Amino acid sequence: MHGPAQLAADLFAAGHLDDAWREVFRQVRREDFIPSRIWIREGQGYRPLVREEEPQRWLESVYSDTALVTQVEDGTARDGEDDEGGEDEPGSGGEGADSPSVPTSSSSMPCLVAGMLTALGAEEGHRVLEAGTGTGFNAALLACRLGDGNVTTVEVDPVLADAARTALERAGRAPLVVTGDAGAGHPQGAPYDRVIVTYAVHRIPRGLVQQTAPGGVLLLPWGTGLYNGVLVRLTAEAEGPRGPDGERAASGPVVGDCAFMWDRAQAPRRDLMAAVRHGDEAAQSRTGLDPRLVLGDDDAAFTAGVLVPDCRQAVGHGSDGEWTLWLTDAARGSWASVDFAPDARAYDVRQYGPRQLWDEVAAAYTWWREAGSPPRTRFGLTTGPEGQYVWLDAPGNPVPDGRPAGV
Repeated sequence: MHGPAQLAADLFAAGHLDDAWREVFRQVRREDFIPSRIWIREGQGYRPLVREEEPQRWLESVYSDTALVTQVEDGTARDGEDDEGGEDEPGSGGEGADSPSVPTSSSSMPCLVAGMLTALGAEEGHRVLEAGTGTGFNAALLACRLGDGNVTTVEVDPVLADAARTALERAGRAPLVVTGDAGAGHPQGAPYDRVIVTYAVHRIPRGLVQQTAPGGVLLLPWGTGLYNGVLVRLTAEAEGPRGPDGERAASGPVVGDCAFMWDRAQAPRRDLMAAVRHGDEAAQSRTGLDPRLVLGDDDAAFTAGVLVPDCRQAVGHGSDGEWTLWLTDAARGSWASVDFAPDARAYDVRQYGPRQLWDEVAAAYTWWREAGSPPRTRFGLTTGPEGQYVWLDAPGNPVPDGRPAGV
């Protein structure tokens, strides 16, 4: 039987829910917040799954522990454009729906939703700000647990915001839904005891830190161009220096993994390979470092992403198990490639531009190994008036920025 009771039971049995949240998941129907048209991965893009056409499969998808793509666009938007839904309904792919598509909104895996709500630590009487309303399902769960008047949720996409308001109203829930920049929060309702972000960021939005009450918690997915991502739980400091706008610091550890869609304003460029130019001018060398050791290990890849900022990766596959790792920093016109062959002991490297990206990645791997190959949960993040930095084990032990001086 597909429904909220079974979903709640499955999540509880798997250890994702405590008793209180299990009851909330029993009361809030996920299907009330999922558009009739969702998108299923197929080939290089997505194809629609429509409730009226395949009702059983649609319902099975909704109550399975899977993420559901609820909005796509055809990938033709230029870099830097805001991928808002325009006049399309949620679940619409626009005119390019038959071409390779890019998800722009989704309903997260229920186990991930449950894990984040547990990590948030919201309790009776707490006031919560959610950045990124999406379908409204998360806001409904919070409102069911804490009360409508204690939940504010902000969504940048007006189409999604309107759909979430309608879904919440139909489900008998009435948290405040604000259409606007989620990273700016909702200052009129501040301070909040808990702030939860439902999209990945690299730069922590200052407005969200400022609106978190002293001692309050800010929970958000955080990532880099090489690793998306981890879940970070920051606590807003009650004491310490303030910035000119009254901003306080917030600091806390990595508490787990969670890959989310990027904040639209911070999303990495899609045209990664456009930076690969002037191949005949690239410096050539060899490396004995197997690229799988660096980017095939989650902890090493996380560390490399921290120490080699603004770097992205792609893999081009060849025949007989051969492939090429590409690294790019498009903004600085730098790129590197490493050619992997299964039985090789050394690998051909090419590098171009002001940054020697493979050398930086190799140095980051050496740093990680010399630090004892720490798991990513030993790292943490601090943000405040003086900026943002990653640390290992304690805020007093910052991780170095691996970029060469002057870059």
